[in-house]
Amino acid sequence: MKKTKSEKVHIISLGCSKNLIDSEVMGGLCNKSGLQLVERSDAADIVIVNTCAFINPAKEEALEEILTLAEEKKKGTRKFQLVVAGCLAQRYGKELFSQIPEVDLFIGTGEVGNIVAHLNKFKKGKSRRAVVITKPDFLMTSQHERVLSTAALSTFLKISDGCSNCCSYCAIPSIRGKARSRKPSDILKEAANLAARGIREIIITGQDTTAYGRDLKSHPSLSDLLTGMAKIKSIKWIRLLYAHPAHITTDILETIVANKKMCRYIDLPIQHIDDAILQAMGRKVTGTQIKEIITLARKIIPDVALRTSLIVGFPGETTKRFERLLDFVREIKFDHLGVFTYSREEGTKAAQLKSQISEKEKERRREIIMSEQAAISNAINKSLIGSIQEVLIEEKSDRADFASMGRCRRQAPEIDGITYIKDGKTQIGKIVQCKITDADDYDLFAGIIE
Repeated sequence: MKKTKSEKVHIISLGCSKNLIDSEVMGGLCNKSGLQLVERSDAADIVIVNTCAFINPAKEEALEEILTLAEEKKKGTRKFQLVVAGCLAQRYGKELFSQIPEVDLFIGTGEVGNIVAHLNKFKKGKSRRAVVITKPDFLMTSQHERVLSTAALSTFLKISDGCSNCCSYCAIPSIRGKARSRKPSDILKEAANLAARGIREIIITGQDTTAYGRDLKSHPSLSDLLTGMAKIKSIKWIRLLYAHPAHITTDILETIVANKKMCRYIDLPIQHIDDAILQAMGRKVTGTQIKEIITLARKIIPDVALRTSLIVGFPGETTKRFERLLDFVREIKFDHLGVFTYSREEGTKAAQLKSQISEKEKERRREIIMSEQAAISNAINKSLIGSIQEVLIEEKSDRADFASMGRCRRQAPEIDGITYIKDGKTQIGKIVQCKITDADDYDLFAGIIE
């Protein structure tokens, strides 16, 4: 019997770390089924675009990618099946189905685990154009072997999916469903599997990592989970992202300081500091409580690196309220900070609020805070000159005057700066002691201590 040729699949992953993990899971399922993953879309029989739809820029990026591929299909220079997956499909798939006829299949976030069944319909020639939007309740397990980059030294580990916070500006609960935590034993098994594959750094992610376990009958704690993960020998660093300020606790902070493998780094998205704005956002925390949490974190972990994200231009953000936020940024001096302009998302409570602010004014406010933060980051980085930092060497440098580059414990991948290493004798994948010799607004420069 003649063996049929395996079809080639290319996956384009857009958006956040949680979406990237879904793409890696789909890749693993394709591999297991005998489909062949390829690195270029022009070499594929099937192209999957795993989309984000969190805010307008993310939706625009996704649509641009989809329309570029649709245009390629329209030209007819080559034949391929086009699949749109993820958040954009979950939210707008039915609407886009009639608008972009070149897309063969739209599947929502609940269909990640069924990707092979959908693709096999193409293979058998039984598939007609379709849109499959089901309940967004998929939750990966350690049985899902993710496709990671062969050069990956750090990776994200999703401990939960969905969100039950229901902030007034956010569509995630409707796209991703309610918060669903994975069992601790399953998470630790995946962490051990990742370590066995050569991963040095585990980055804990989820829509709200500090709400972990609340939905499970046994109510496992994030602190116990982190402690268990730190016992896995070949894992060297563990980093915590998406810690909601309303849910972070003293025991989480004490766990970070007690375990050497825990990076003294916390991503604490606060969004705003003005009480009226926080209330309108549905953040379930006050400005005073946010300040108390930051004070407590710095007391328990004196050398903690704090990252936050802010939203400017939320409805009702008067000049006075914006200036209160700006003063707060100047006062607290976060190590890392990102600013989003408010995105008016249909179907959210905030979209109905009065006192909407113009895009031009939102962007002006964003630039003011980012300019202020650049100076703060520069001063903090300059204060590190002369200090000794552990650095994970990740790749060759993109600068001629430095041999390699990586990150210290204070730097998360992609969202923070990097550390450039002068010396060229170290091996990629090693964690080395370095002395910081210089710094700029976001990056550090160092030499290896022999």
